[in-house]
Amino acid sequence: MSYLQCKPSCPHSFARFETSVGRFETSLRAVLWRNAARLLLGLMLGYAAAAATTVRAAELSNEELAKQSQNPLSPNISLPFQNNIDFNTGSRNETKNVLNIQPIIPAGGYGDWKIITRTVLPVITQPGELPGQGSKTGLGDTLFNVFLSPAHQEGLIWRLGAVTQLPTHTDRSLGNDNWGLGPAFVAIHLEKGDPWVACGISNNIWSVSADKRGGSYNTGLIQPIINYNFPNGTYLTSSLMNTVNWKAESDQRWTVPIGGGVGHIFHIGKQPVNTQISAYYNVIRPDEAPNWQLRIQVQFLFPE
Repeated sequence: MSYLQCKPSCPHSFARFETSVGRFETSLRAVLWRNAARLLLGLMLGYAAAAATTVRAAELSNEELAKQSQNPLSPNISLPFQNNIDFNTGSRNETKNVLNIQPIIPAGGYGDWKIITRTVLPVITQPGELPGQGSKTGLGDTLFNVFLSPAHQEGLIWRLGAVTQLPTHTDRSLGNDNWGLGPAFVAIHLEKGDPWVACGISNNIWSVSADKRGGSYNTGLIQPIINYNFPNGTYLTSSLMNTVNWKAESDQRWTVPIGGGVGHIFHIGKQPVNTQISAYYNVIRPDEAPNWQLRIQVQFLFPE
């Protein structure tokens, strides 16, 4: 019997029936996305854990390990956990927390070229928008980057690629239902014996549809990063995440920070770990964007 054949005869009953079906579809969709995100994370963590058997950290100095960790698209597997605490967010000046899980995994290559993937899976704690509303915690939208890179890793390194925004959010307040796609570019200057490591990351993402919840979007990132390394694995860092929402009013588009911090390489047994703490003040920002951000990062390195 088809769906149309089993319609209740009463219009009110039919309306309730359609509402129930809609709720079921929404719940099923949320469950599927949650399970897909968990599966993706499990695969990435498992891949990284398996790679630990190839660690050759004993052959590298702490300064060399620090430089590898500062390459945002290193040809080696790494697993960063970056926690961002945003202060004075929204009209009620509350605190928002975003934990970005950012595995960097090479996916093979051909000849003098390598394919490198970088995933950003955010776990967001979002304060309530109105008095009396509690905070919500869940997955945000995932960014999946694929880059084509020359195998040469000295001097000026460049990478071209694409970024996809996937609507993996577990609550409607934590993301947009429309998929996104755009170009991405990374340039890195990394020289053996030079304590400076400088790089820049940029991308722009357009929604590929506009008919789902959240509507169309057009957002960009320009992120200059500069590091100065000391011989013992300690380093100074500044990573300025300039973001733009091209669809906002002209005086509400840009978030432009200043600031920096310090990082250090240490070991858990033979496992090298990069740790970092930094703070940033947004000198230009939309009205409800945070004014301060505290960033704490722990990154597990798996050099081959």
